[in-house]
Amino acid sequence: MFYFKHKKFNLSKAINKNDLPGYIKHYISDDEFIFAAYKTSRDYSAFTEKKLVVFDNKKGIKIKKRIYSIYYEAISALDITFENRKTIINMLLNNGLSVKINFNNVEAEDKVRLRLIYTCINRIVSNQEPLKEDIKKLTENRFTVKNRERRK
Repeated sequence: MFYFKHKKFNLSKAINKNDLPGYIKHYISDDEFIFAAYKTSRDYSAFTEKKLVVFDNKKGIKIKKRIYSIYYEAISALDITFENRKTIINMLLNNGLSVKINFNNVEAEDKVRLRLIYTCINRIVSNQEPLKEDIKKLTENRFTVKNRERRK
């Protein structure tokens, strides 16, 4: 029997990797490179060279904090969709879990950053090294935005 479950995360603002709270850094090893970090009003996430770490704080009767570590080696399929002010990364994991990551209020620079992150993850999933030039752009937060992308 095949079991299929869907998990969705909403992220909005790219932040400086150094601005991640200390409790998040406990889940990322010292030698692990962070491609990018994001936050919402209550959640944080980090894309590293090995995994995606998402801190999902849900408010209700009790505050629930869930921490997800999604290792890229567990991804069997991956795609990215660009819309006007939104970008979506879909991941299908080896265990049948579908993970959807929505990036809201995306500017042109964010689209370039997400394209680089996607490319790096896709290369890792395919057992290839990410391109050094892509990692350098992510490290230096240096993104070239073409005029055509700026207008979208």
